[in-house]
Amino acid sequence: MTEITSMVITHSKATVEEIEEAWNGDIEKMLKNLHSNDLVHECVVLKTCNRVEIYIVSQKGSSVLFQFAKKMGLSSNIVDFFDHEESIMHLLNLASGLKSMIIGEDQILGQIKDLYLVAKKLGTTGKMLDTAFSKAIQVGKRVRTETEINHGALSIASASVDLAEETVGDLKDKMVLVIGTGEMGALVTRALSHREIKLMYIANRTYEAAKQLADEMGGHAVNFDQINENLRKADVVISATGAPHFVLKYEQVEKAMSYREKEILFIDIANPRDIDPSIKDIPYVTLYNIDNLRVINEKNLELRMGEAKKAQKIIEEEFCLLNKQYKQQKADHLVSKLYAQSYKLRIHEKEKAITKLSAYHTIGEIESKIIENLTHSIINKILAEPTKVLRYAAETGDDELLDTVSKLFNIEKSSLYTKNKDEMIKCFPSTE
Repeated sequence: MTEITSMVITHSKATVEEIEEAWNGDIEKMLKNLHSNDLVHECVVLKTCNRVEIYIVSQKGSSVLFQFAKKMGLSSNIVDFFDHEESIMHLLNLASGLKSMIIGEDQILGQIKDLYLVAKKLGTTGKMLDTAFSKAIQVGKRVRTETEINHGALSIASASVDLAEETVGDLKDKMVLVIGTGEMGALVTRALSHREIKLMYIANRTYEAAKQLADEMGGHAVNFDQINENLRKADVVISATGAPHFVLKYEQVEKAMSYREKEILFIDIANPRDIDPSIKDIPYVTLYNIDNLRVINEKNLELRMGEAKKAQKIIEEEFCLLNKQYKQQKADHLVSKLYAQSYKLRIHEKEKAITKLSAYHTIGEIESKIIENLTHSIINKILAEPTKVLRYAAETGDDELLDTVSKLFNIEKSSLYTKNKDEMIKCFPSTE
């Protein structure tokens, strides 16, 4: 049966290094590669600093994803494979912020929406994943509206600022350098702007972007080639660029430290990582990355358990509605295929009858019209009651009946979720 299957690598099992090694490629390239597989009808890829998740629609989803994981060289210790219902439930929980490292954070919902739209624009989604992701986005919004799961919720960015305060103490007499002005960098500067801080410098390869963010957040813009100079006097460096390589290298940091003898804290929240992990061996240097934020998440989780329970009730309710929606789609597909099969047979038998009658006398337009209307009416009347029964079965969750009809009329092998949309029957004939 054609259903959703997913492959999930997250912070719950994998370290930031393992997530980084799992896949560091281009999302569009990954989507095109997956969708080029004849067994994959639809696909969406979610890639954030804490996860790599692949959702596909296929009749052989598990085997396709197993082979894909094998090709990626992934360890079975860090990968989860989910079937249809598990994939949907995971996605709803994820959109609601319950699967994030920082429970209740809002950023994941925007990331899901953006990455889903990437797949949609590329044409790698279809009815099943469109339904699932639309529902997930709706549920994520509902959970945040009807609960306080995100009340004062920490993002990875603000959690990094908290980690800095826990490590170096009050920031009011500290100089902080933020590298990167993208979404994560902007969140870091926003979190810092709400703290008492001596100086905040913002560096980016495009100086204008750094200047715009600095003016907005009350910081000072820095040219990218001035980073080395600022490393000599910074107390905290938080790096969050989207660069595919190290932004800060060992030799660079070692040289900067030769001009100073006070400690410096580096926090790397980029994926792939911005900072060469070997700098931790340099005297007076402390380096943290996303893995170190797990402790903050544990504290955060304790505070949000009550709201998480409320969110879970909403998710379970919406999960049931989504399952009904899929069953309705399945019933509609069966009805569509039954009409298609019957109409094909009707036309064949009508033409055969007209041919036989024509051997005895001329069949005029009136006679042809009567035969056309007769066969059309017979098919519609025969299928009217089965149509009602199938749709009622979908409403009541009678999967057994739907599967029986599918097998009885040999519809199971013919997938609704075909890549060739012209092959889909887009409307149902009248049952009147």
